[in-house]
Amino acid sequence: MDVVSDAIAAVRIGRPSTNRLRVAGRWSAWIPGYDGAGFHVVLEGGCWLLPDGGAPLSLAAGDAVLLPHGTGHVLAAAPLELAEVERAVPVDRLLGPAGSVPGPRPPRATGAVGPQGASADGPVTELLCGKYRLEHSRTHPLMRELPDVLHLPTSVGSHPELRAAVDLLGGEVVADRAGGALAVPSLVDLLLVYLVRAWLERGPGAGPDDPGTGDRAGEGAGPARGRWPAALGDPVVSEALRAVHEDPARDWSTDGLAARAGVSRATLTRRFTALVGRPPMAYLAWWRMTRAATLLQETDDPLEVIARRVGYSTPYALSHAFSRLFGTTPGRYRAARAAGAIAVERPAPA
Repeated sequence: MDVVSDAIAAVRIGRPSTNRLRVAGRWSAWIPGYDGAGFHVVLEGGCWLLPDGGAPLSLAAGDAVLLPHGTGHVLAAAPLELAEVERAVPVDRLLGPAGSVPGPRPPRATGAVGPQGASADGPVTELLCGKYRLEHSRTHPLMRELPDVLHLPTSVGSHPELRAAVDLLGGEVVADRAGGALAVPSLVDLLLVYLVRAWLERGPGAGPDDPGTGDRAGEGAGPARGRWPAALGDPVVSEALRAVHEDPARDWSTDGLAARAGVSRATLTRRFTALVGRPPMAYLAWWRMTRAATLLQETDDPLEVIARRVGYSTPYALSHAFSRLFGTTPGRYRAARAAGAIAVERPAPA
């Protein structure tokens, strides 16, 4: 697979959960921090998102917003003072039981309560809210570089595939048609891919309507920050990364990757290390272990098979490298994941 697909696939576990929030009048809802990633799609009306420690962000119908690090936040009909934010109602009070697909559209919200009491009168706002489960021990550094709030306004016209996914998702949720139990989670997965892609594709001339990527919510101007947008935009580094991700089991060397990229060994090492944060062989070793961890959790393949799939000649060689990085053996890692336990995180490449 390509780097972006691999980065998302490595960290994602299970299927996203979704639910619908339909409110009217004066309202505010508190969403606590989450050990995963959250998202909202505005299906009707508009609202404000107030992230913990960030600036308020105005959302309109058709907007999509991703909180890739599970940042706590408040959704509200209008910007709130600090005292009002602290009195926002837990979002669970306004939602039905979580599920893979929201139920039929509810009536105009009678349970939409705000800090000063509820009113069902006034403009209606409807959102699709959801969460992605993440396995942090396998987080790719590209995903770590995503901003706390990634916003794609409906006015953005440079990413038609993302806009199409939002429109399809909204149509499926509102219509509640046969097959929605499969369609909605699949579209939600597409939404994650397209939002990350939109962030990576932002250029130096990006304007304020491009996906927000600043340290504060709502900062949308300027290029995507971090090493990985630059790494994937560099023809030499991106070619070496593509080779590693296409065939991690191959007996790669720095010379082999340099030849694939069409440059000298020294040039590849210098550019790769500057943009990725570590030399090519160190990144290859880390990615092999990350793939091994994914295979241990998601397959029943014996260790010998997994070792071959990630470029190790024997289970012993894989076990030694795996234990050095994860602090546990492959067998214990697999057993802990099967039991739902959380292993100690180890650092990903910078």
